[in-house]
Amino acid sequence: MSFNKDLNISDYWYNLPDSNIAKHPLNNRSNSKLLIYKDSKISHKRFSDIIDLIPRNKALFFNNTKVIQARLQFVKDTGAKIEIFCLEPLSPADYNLSFQQTEKVIWKCLVGNLKRWKANDITKEITINDDNFTLSAKKINQENNAFEIEFSWDNPKFTFSDIIEQIGSTPIPPYLNRKAEESDKINYQTVYSKIKGSVAAPTAGLHFTDDVLSKLSEKGVSINEVTLHVGAGTFKPVSTEKVSEHEMHAEHFVITKENINSIIANLDNIYAVGTTTVRTLESLYWIGIKIITNKITDIYNVELHQWDAYKLPNNILVLESLTAINTFIVNNNLQYLNASTQIMIAPPYKFRIINGLITNFHQPKSTLLLLISAFTGDNNWKDIYNYAMENNFRFLSYGDSSLLLP
Repeated sequence: MSFNKDLNISDYWYNLPDSNIAKHPLNNRSNSKLLIYKDSKISHKRFSDIIDLIPRNKALFFNNTKVIQARLQFVKDTGAKIEIFCLEPLSPADYNLSFQQTEKVIWKCLVGNLKRWKANDITKEITINDDNFTLSAKKINQENNAFEIEFSWDNPKFTFSDIIEQIGSTPIPPYLNRKAEESDKINYQTVYSKIKGSVAAPTAGLHFTDDVLSKLSEKGVSINEVTLHVGAGTFKPVSTEKVSEHEMHAEHFVITKENINSIIANLDNIYAVGTTTVRTLESLYWIGIKIITNKITDIYNVELHQWDAYKLPNNILVLESLTAINTFIVNNNLQYLNASTQIMIAPPYKFRIINGLITNFHQPKSTLLLLISAFTGDNNWKDIYNYAMENNFRFLSYGDSSLLLP
């Protein structure tokens, strides 16, 4: 399988008026609309009807990442406002370790109003539980449009996690064209979110309620979780005409032996909730192949690059590939597989792991729309999106959902 170098992003454009973009979620998440694409036929119901639409022998895989309060506002003595948008930890590079630090951390960040931040450190006074202390931010390095920022504070009673939860704001998507509100701290999280690290929600999961999950489980649907931390790059449109010239963003994920065993036990019956779950599950097949073909260079951070899925051998069975990952974890005395994926999923990609997809409606000219096209095949995404427009579906993060069963 080789990538189609002639794929044009202009073929993945559709007109999306601002009025069709949901600015806030519905009060009851499961009351949103659900488009059903099955056997090339399109219909729609309420999301709560998904309980009847998923057979009992299927396995749902969710991304249990939790959105952090990643936007930090600083005000200089001059009155200039500087926003630091935390993207991912650099030192320590492990998310959990970084959040647990009590003195300083280094993160990769975006900086707003950069021209007003000269050489000096900037500081912010913080109060948590009647304790007053100072948070300092210092520019260390610049790489392209991002910076290495060292955060330090003078009260070891509080972790970096405590600090950003106290002073940060929710990194809602830029296309909402509004400031984050207090309600977003709850609304922009899935009910099953657990592992802190994302700067964008795995939004397909926002429709699930505890009641829907409970009824699916009672029915006999298998509920499974993986963790991929969603980066800001998920909102990055493809700016090149040729898709082959676009640089994909990398996202960090963690997989355990239990995860692999769940996937193996449910092969041919796996429904992914969201494109981030798709990226995680599909990346595993190719990581297994890299292990089999001895192409792993760092056992503590296994990397899948943008074009690996189109260059690696593709004749290895899924079971063999997944088994290789478990063996790799055991042989290297690892608690889990720590990995990052830059995989580009676009036509003519052949899916190895997932059989069904629950997802929202995505931006024009986005890599997520390319993924939908690859999964539904033959430009069927156009019929799906036309149907959604004609039936007044709400689009993007807080919008309605779809169940895609090609």
